[in-house]
Amino acid sequence: MCKAPVTKKFISRVSRNENGRRWSSPLTASVNSAGADSSYFKNFEVRKAEAVNLRKSAPRFSARNVVSYIVSRQNTDGGYTFCQGTESNAQDTYYGLAILDLLKTPFPNIEQTIKWLHDFVPDSSYSHYYITKALKLCGEELDKRLEDFIRSLRGSKGEIGTIEVYVEVASEFEDSFMITELVNMAGIEIDREKTIDWLLSYQNNDGGFGAHNHSNLNSTYHAVASLFNLGYPVKSLKETLRYIRSCEIPTGGFTVVPKSSNPFMEHVYYGVSTLDLLGEHARYPEKTAKFVSNCQNVNGGFARSHFGVSTFEYTFYAVSTMQKLGSR
Repeated sequence: MCKAPVTKKFISRVSRNENGRRWSSPLTASVNSAGADSSYFKNFEVRKAEAVNLRKSAPRFSARNVVSYIVSRQNTDGGYTFCQGTESNAQDTYYGLAILDLLKTPFPNIEQTIKWLHDFVPDSSYSHYYITKALKLCGEELDKRLEDFIRSLRGSKGEIGTIEVYVEVASEFEDSFMITELVNMAGIEIDREKTIDWLLSYQNNDGGFGAHNHSNLNSTYHAVASLFNLGYPVKSLKETLRYIRSCEIPTGGFTVVPKSSNPFMEHVYYGVSTLDLLGEHARYPEKTAKFVSNCQNVNGGFARSHFGVSTFEYTFYAVSTMQKLGSR
């Protein structure tokens, strides 16, 4: 049984300690709250989703079960929530659509989804990011209020970003990552050099990024991705590459800092994604793919580790990571 998400800047969070079961049985079709039953799968070529280029070393991964998990959590208003019976939220609606898009699956009840997105009133960089990205996936125009919002976020020196963030967020540079991506999507002019200089000022001696001279994989990914969005030649960050390699473990996956104990889904995603930005690949793709596939639960979604509750966020990380690993 899942818990309702805690709303903080429209990020849905869930306890990290809840138990879940690994996927080990065939798909059982279910009826979702929006009325999409098993006949939904007859309306598109399921084989497209199954044919995603995933590594054969991860046979447990089931794209069809992922699709079933996502569509079964669409509400009648067109929005999505990872926890059935709770209200639609911006983050899960974006991740739900993004996952279906990665698996080349049509969006169910798209007109209701578009209406829900247009009716939603974003009031933070996080909610603006999720709503804008979701609208783009649906082929809709961007909100005209987005430019004014982004311009209001400029720092005293013209930079975009701040290290003063809530403890719940993934890293102090996540906000910068989202804003720089929105800037590119909306074609907004900003002082890119000042933001680049601000981000580079947080690169530490070990090559990683992080405030107060403490590097970690989360912060490093969001800093590198932000620099990439701003047009910085990130492949020149050789020390950063060495830092990412130090977080990679031979048994598969990545840890948040070097020589840490266990990998978790978000760290695997950040590690593989940062390597991708740097033009590199995981050293242990088969073992990393196995770790990811073993995190798939009986409901088709993915958890943070081998035991845990499925969420849309972790499922997006899993599908995206598997596709990057499979494209080598």
